Amino acid sequence: MGSGRAILPASFALAAWFALAPSVARSASVTVPNNTPGFIKNAKDLGPVDPTTVITVTAWLKLHNESQLDQLVKQQYTTGHPNFHRWITQHDFNAQFAPTAQEVKAVQNWLNAHNLDTLAVAENNFFVKAQGTVADVQKAFHVQIDSFGLGGATFRSNTRNPSVNASSGNHIAAITGLDDFGFQPKNVRPVGPDGAVARLTPIDPAAISAEGVFFERACFRGIEAHAFTNPAAGITATYSGNRFGADITSTALGHLPPCGYSPGDVRAAYNIELLLDAGLDGSGETVVITDAYGSATIEQDAAAFSQVYGLPPADLTIVKAPGISGNPHGVQRGWDAETTLDVEWVHAIAPAARIALVLATDHGSLDEAINFAVVHHLGNTISNSWASLEGLGNPAQFIRVNRILQMAAAQGVDVNFASGDFGDDSPLVGFKTVEFPGSSPFATSIGGTSLFMDASRQVLFETGWGTNLARIANRASQGSTPVDPPSHDPALGLGFQFGAGGGTSLTFAKPDFQSSLPGTKRQVPDVGMLADPYTGVEFIQTIVNPDGTTAFGVGVVGGTSLATPLFSGLMAIAAQKAGHGLGQAAQLLYGLGAPAIKDITPVGPATNVSGTIVDPAGTTFYSANSLAAPLFGTTSYVSAFYNSPFSTRWFVITFGTDTSLQTAAGWDDVTGVGVPDGVAFVSAVAGP
Repeated sequence: MGSGRAILPASFALAAWFALAPSVARSASVTVPNNTPGFIKNAKDLGPVDPTTVITVTAWLKLHNESQLDQLVKQQYTTGHPNFHRWITQHDFNAQFAPTAQEVKAVQNWLNAHNLDTLAVAENNFFVKAQGTVADVQKAFHVQIDSFGLGGATFRSNTRNPSVNASSGNHIAAITGLDDFGFQPKNVRPVGPDGAVARLTPIDPAAISAEGVFFERACFRGIEAHAFTNPAAGITATYSGNRFGADITSTALGHLPPCGYSPGDVRAAYNIELLLDAGLDGSGETVVITDAYGSATIEQDAAAFSQVYGLPPADLTIVKAPGISGNPHGVQRGWDAETTLDVEWVHAIAPAARIALVLATDHGSLDEAINFAVVHHLGNTISNSWASLEGLGNPAQFIRVNRILQMAAAQGVDVNFASGDFGDDSPLVGFKTVEFPGSSPFATSIGGTSLFMDASRQVLFETGWGTNLARIANRASQGSTPVDPPSHDPALGLGFQFGAGGGTSLTFAKPDFQSSLPGTKRQVPDVGMLADPYTGVEFIQTIVNPDGTTAFGVGVVGGTSLATPLFSGLMAIAAQKAGHGLGQAAQLLYGLGAPAIKDITPVGPATNVSGTIVDPAGTTFYSANSLAAPLFGTTSYVSAFYNSPFSTRWFVITFGTDTSLQTAAGWDDVTGVGVPDGVAFVSAVAGP
């Protein structure tokens, strides 16, 4: 590895090659600050990584004139200022703010002199990407790289901030790749408390109508009464309340999700059909999607999705980063399903828009993929359904990504991110944190809702996404005997299931567009759309049968990974109407109000499940609050019976209970300002 030569061609158009130069002179050590990820504080150090392991690291360079850049972008988003919405070009940005070719050459030569081979150089000089052994990386940056155990997974990380014994260190703002914590997709599937995930069901696309494969819109039903008995124990439980989901014996397709929607359903819910009828369908626009690894079958899956739901063929272009051909597709980390969801549901909302799918080399280099998309101005809207826990990540990397997003904002490009799927994330890590990059002041963070429609595609109600489960009866094979008392024990997979991410940034100050919100830090999310997998959407993906043959499968999916492409598709329609990019969406949202934005407020009063249990110890009355949501400080939610199609157990499912986050009038930390109303929203942000 020690030759200092470039080992891969710049097939991604990311590299500008420079002549190699002699080793740079030594100087005082320059430390790269805040370049140790937070997760190692919560992880177990498992000892050194094998020093012969080959890893990839990226040296991110400092920009020039950052205070002037801050001022310019502020002016571009200040109504009435002469620079309002006067976007600059990438050429202009490079000339005023980007690192110079000489600075890049100095960093590249230093890396090569330390046995790190160049892989790529960003066209805007933002970074130099190199490869070498762990031993060489440790020696170059004066760090120790260990393995760490966290939540059942193993990651590597530097144990202290890196430093550079050369003047070129003065050009370096961050070093990424020392750790592999990376970014993760934010899609979730409906699950049973036993951990059973809703399976994809084989289908023949030619035999399916555009009304959908197996979902029922009217998933929130009328009042029912149910009694469960255990004669041997002398227990009888009688409950009354709404019923959620389909009858699990009503379909021949097997164990299916409880509820969900087709493209036509979602477009009706958000008043998008009228836009399509008027020719506002994304024509002339390109939505960029960034994902890691991708899916080997995305083109055929998108074609099947279009066939099933009566959409035109997707105009899809796949752009691969260097090295992607040698990497597996994303099955291991769920990136194949993420890629499928992103492409199909951008296409569902903006069916005439082009889609540019930019694939990063791995889950740690997605920031490089965004940089490429902005540098080449592939589209006015970039959709990113991935994130990382802000409290566990690398702060230096956050600041660099923030500058990429600021570069996009200066060029009128809207960059959207999923806000996360586990509320305030305390169930995962034991403390509250938001998810980055959505927490950047130059990103738009997309939160989530639970959506309930009737059979005629009318919205019954929509609430902030946060679901809890409490078990009230056991499996049918066990006689559906009652649980006394009803169980919401997290050890059994009960209690909190999912919920939209949100809260207060640990890193970034409050941007001007959130001046009406309390506090001094950036708040997320900015806006919301459908995300709850229990009221999710259909997607189609190739599945591998036990005998090795393949077939198309249909399933249900949700998460803020769903809300993000929905919103990105709508922003593409708005850009089509305006005739140009509209810039960062978050800057446009605050103060819009009705009818462009529908405020999502707490649902109630509602008929929630209640019941009486008679056992040898006496008679006990249970309300929905005592059944499912005793820890969330709110009684404004909706609960219903849920007969799981996965386990045949009976539960109370509670909607609108999202960890410490709560839906409220006005902006809230679950749905942001609310959800967009298609026609009014597009008119408000793009002009009448």
